[in-house]
Amino acid sequence: MAFADLYDIKGTDPAWTVPQDFTAVFNWEFAPERSRLLGLYERGKTMQWNATDRLDWSLELDPEDPQQLPPDALPINAAPFFQNLSRQEQMTIRRHHQAWSTSQFLHGEQGALICAAKIVQQVPDLDAKFYAATQVMDEARHVEVYKKLLEKFGLAYPMTAPLKQLLEQVLRDPRWDMTYLGMQVVIEGLALAAFARIRDQAQNPLAAAVNAYVMEDEARHVAFGRLSLRQYYPELSQAERDEREEFLVEACYLMRDRFDAVELWRHLDLPVEACLDHLHNSGALASFRTRLFSRIVPTVKDIGLWGAVARKGYAQMGVLDFANVDLEAMAENDEKVASAFDARRRHVDATIAAGA
Repeated sequence: MAFADLYDIKGTDPAWTVPQDFTAVFNWEFAPERSRLLGLYERGKTMQWNATDRLDWSLELDPEDPQQLPPDALPINAAPFFQNLSRQEQMTIRRHHQAWSTSQFLHGEQGALICAAKIVQQVPDLDAKFYAATQVMDEARHVEVYKKLLEKFGLAYPMTAPLKQLLEQVLRDPRWDMTYLGMQVVIEGLALAAFARIRDQAQNPLAAAVNAYVMEDEARHVAFGRLSLRQYYPELSQAERDEREEFLVEACYLMRDRFDAVELWRHLDLPVEACLDHLHNSGALASFRTRLFSRIVPTVKDIGLWGAVARKGYAQMGVLDFANVDLEAMAENDEKVASAFDARRRHVDATIAAGA
């Protein structure tokens, strides 16, 4: 079956073209200077992995609950109208919600692939070009693994309107730092928090491992954005920094609102207003959406876009307290968790070999 046949919303366009107008920059000095970026480049080279070998694709997904997530992972789980549905109807909605979420991961990773390639062309510094080149390979691998995972679902969904809107803004903007802001800071930062929820809660070992290994790479990508931007923004005027802070706040609202999943509830013939009422008033989604910014807000502060515009926006969103999160500790933990998945896989392989 072709992947296009997995889309449950028929008529999904097979391609999306975004016209762009930006300057490709060559660097003839060939003298990278920032040791931390070069160190990140070395890590990017040595930590490449093969999705074919590192993941056990023979593992199957539960047809009713593919990732085997706890019930409250479905944001409408406690809604009265959902509780009144039959068990089979509830399981169908769970499967579709998980497929919808994983589809957004896939589409976001393809967006990251294209943005990373754009950064290689745009960014003026050679050390940043070097690392961005390793990220292109990372993102291609992430597209590969989420595509394979969705093939096991047997179901896929098109990109949500808010994600598409933000990606289009990022791709169309000719300024190289705006590509970083939209992708490395907002989309990648939010993805890390969403991936972590599945990595830590999924009982299906394949679904959990896919997200653990992707997170190991994504933590480096966010670090790349931080290292590249924190030296650049002090050079800008206050008006230029304010403009970027406004973009960040608006982008965060876009990404927050995409979890309303309006198009999913409508496609499943669920009462959309009742779904949104429960999402906005139950507190469950509010808590989840707040945690999504645990990696974005401290990054924004770290790169120096921490003026009145950003602080006011994040205060209104209720996420200002994340400003002091230890990003280095979180990245180290992501690597440790991925290593733990590797150790479990080796143990299982050794046990099977011993039995044979």
